Amino acid sequence: MRFLLFIALTLSYTAVGAQTGKNKITVKYPTTRADNQTDNYHGTLVSDPYRWLEDDNSPETSAWVKEQNLVTSTYLSQIPYRDALKKRITELINYPRFSAPIKAGEYYLFYKNDGLQNQSVIYIQKGLKGQAEVFIDPNTLSSDGTVSVSLLGPSDDNRYMAYAQSEAGSDWQQIRVMEIATRKQLPDVLRWVKFSGASWHKDGFFYSRYPQPAKGAELSGNNQFHSIYYHQIGEDQSKDKLIYEDKANPDYYHYGGVTEDHKYFIMYAAPGTDGYATYYKDLQNDGPMRPLFEGYANKSSVVEHINGRFLILTDIGAPKYRLVSVDPAKPEQKNWKEILPETDNLLENVSTGGGKMFASYLENATGRIYQMNYDGSDRKEIKLPGLGSAGGLGGKAGDKELFYAFTSFVYPNTIFKYDVVSGVSEPFFESPLQFNPEDYVEQQVFYTSKDGTKVPMFLVYKKGLKMNGKNPCYLYGYGGFNVNLTPSFSASRLALLENGGIYAMPNLRGGAEYGEAWHQAGMLFKKQNVFDDFIAAAEYLIREKYTSQGKLGIGGGSNGGLLVGACMTQRPDLFAVALPAVGVMDMLRYHLFTVGKGWIPEYGSSEDPAHFKNLYAYSPLHNLKPGVKYPATMVTTADHDDRVVPAHSFKFAAQLQKSHKGSNPVLIRIEERAGHGAGKPVSKVIEEAADVWAFFFFNTKTKIK
Repeated sequence: MRFLLFIALTLSYTAVGAQTGKNKITVKYPTTRADNQTDNYHGTLVSDPYRWLEDDNSPETSAWVKEQNLVTSTYLSQIPYRDALKKRITELINYPRFSAPIKAGEYYLFYKNDGLQNQSVIYIQKGLKGQAEVFIDPNTLSSDGTVSVSLLGPSDDNRYMAYAQSEAGSDWQQIRVMEIATRKQLPDVLRWVKFSGASWHKDGFFYSRYPQPAKGAELSGNNQFHSIYYHQIGEDQSKDKLIYEDKANPDYYHYGGVTEDHKYFIMYAAPGTDGYATYYKDLQNDGPMRPLFEGYANKSSVVEHINGRFLILTDIGAPKYRLVSVDPAKPEQKNWKEILPETDNLLENVSTGGGKMFASYLENATGRIYQMNYDGSDRKEIKLPGLGSAGGLGGKAGDKELFYAFTSFVYPNTIFKYDVVSGVSEPFFESPLQFNPEDYVEQQVFYTSKDGTKVPMFLVYKKGLKMNGKNPCYLYGYGGFNVNLTPSFSASRLALLENGGIYAMPNLRGGAEYGEAWHQAGMLFKKQNVFDDFIAAAEYLIREKYTSQGKLGIGGGSNGGLLVGACMTQRPDLFAVALPAVGVMDMLRYHLFTVGKGWIPEYGSSEDPAHFKNLYAYSPLHNLKPGVKYPATMVTTADHDDRVVPAHSFKFAAQLQKSHKGSNPVLIRIEERAGHGAGKPVSKVIEEAADVWAFFFFNTKTKIK
């Protein structure tokens, strides 16, 4: 365990017995101080007694975190098979994993993890058959494996590689530069970077950053003035040229990239996580930033600039997206040329490489990829290994081979090399299996939600499993921000399947599996549809005897943590276990921290009277009621989460411990030196997975093999 077990308990406690079969674990909760903080929202008084937990620099908050962690680690350590689960999960995760290569001239760079390395090592080799050597090993950059590195791309002459370095899971990054051939580290260090790439042009690159935050507010302060800069190699960051800043809209995000022919810089200006405006800058004449698509109601992105025209992936007049060709000199819609019209399936992505274009579609949340010419002619399907998720096939026009990845629930991520001329795919990086995929079933079912909407759901389980209502089932969801949940492999999930469990993943409204209309049906004033879809999925699983209430657990992270929090407060009788991770739990104040204001297009804001009423109706923190028996709950968060700040989980857990009635445990697990999830060391992933599955199995009375 990584929790600080030596901290003495100084607060008073409430004892609760958690009974499971013949086992009983007594939980003593700290009594969290409650203040008389009350806010007036448009005439409605709302109590916020745990406001003090929002101060992540407070010694009192720090003490509370340590005491809650001690309670949680003490509970988990008493689950008799927790260590056996950790051992098995370690075995399952201990296999080599690769990424698709990035080409830089005659060199190829890729990530590889031998199995249990905390961070994947970045390797470089000359040619496809060259000897792989270490390019960057993030594991040498910290003593605990909490520094992560991601490649941002090579310079146009393939001499330099820009990469981002992050610590302890924070969204804050530093951009650094290394000479590819010699692996010499350049002195360039760009700080206070967030939500940015590095788009090379001439002797430097464009990137996005915030001003330096106030001391002490780095992880929770309101981030404003996300602006675009140009950095010239070898110069100090203080000399970087400001390319675009919007002083009238300090909360907007600004990011972009250079077209392959280096004629244009494309910029996107977004009020939040939904629609955005699209601009372009003539780089040959150092022209001004000109609007291509104004307003923020739609999503139109530039795929590439080909023969004097932009290829645009857009949802304008096409909720499931289409591809159009636009002349930047005459961008009016009447002058568009349609390349790929909207179809019944979501056009998820379009990329270019090898002189060809590749269109990726989702058909009932599973991937299909087609190769074609830039005008959409000579279309042919790329045969994938099965029904699952595929991505990649991007590159430069002169590339002869491209790479893509494929995965499914029982098919570990595999890298394929694709010959553009012949259309032949062949495995490039395959991972040895620690299990037999033939032992498992993947299926898709459709169920009916509260309002009659048909919702798809993936189910994964062991062959021969009897559907008698006695199976433990983990129901996982997200439902928001246009995010698609498609089949993917998880080694730690096998711990559930090996023990007779069922993994259920519905494609809730709020995602975009069926286009923008599906997304909009689960946002703003229609957010309740998402919770109804999830609750209906649970009722379906019980009705069809896949599981029963006492065997059913629910989980989700971030917006999915909100989903779990809302559903467990609306239907506490329906679930045995709830596992909300890094969730948005305070819907009235989420927009006041770091980048939370960017979610207003998705959720609405409590500063608006109508949206306040809607948010207040489902906000997990504000819908906990005293004297209610809630499911056995383990809230998970991390102390360096600067996207969904841990105060959400802190306040929710404190209120849940106060409100809950009964013997079910209600715990919070607070990871130290970790963030929202990205860059988490493998050692921490294993520990967390062991804790989550042990808690789930113990509180669903599951016998472990």
